[in-house]
Amino acid sequence: MSDLVRFGVSINSNLLERFDKLIDAKGYDNRSEAIRDMIREHLVEQEWKADVETIGAVTIVYNHHVRELSESLIALQHDHHSAIISSMHVHIDHHNCLEIIVIKEKGSRVKEIADQLISTKGVKHGKLTMTTTGKGLE
Repeated sequence: MSDLVRFGVSINSNLLERFDKLIDAKGYDNRSEAIRDMIREHLVEQEWKADVETIGAVTIVYNHHVRELSESLIALQHDHHSAIISSMHVHIDHHNCLEIIVIKEKGSRVKEIADQLISTKGVKHGKLTMTTTGKGLE
């Protein structure tokens, strides 16, 4: 781990009060942890913009009774087998399923694959959550 550095920040008292309420609501122990997470969030955003290797989790909800939908989703995943590193299938009820597909690839490719999965006819809802491989983040 790198050396810990302390620095000061000048901030408007109203803004600081709002920040303290936010970090309290989120359960942070202190401002430092919250600020570190905010910095990491922006660094991860930059990774996606730089189109380096990243991780995305695609969550989709669909009715498994829709004709050929399950087969289409499986075929798409097989088409991108080198990028898809894991998936989990959950039976929500008798008709609906939730699937989480984890993709590791350059940011633009993760988004492209996620868009294909989410836009598949019959998918009720889909969302891509973008994150990082963690390389270079402390």
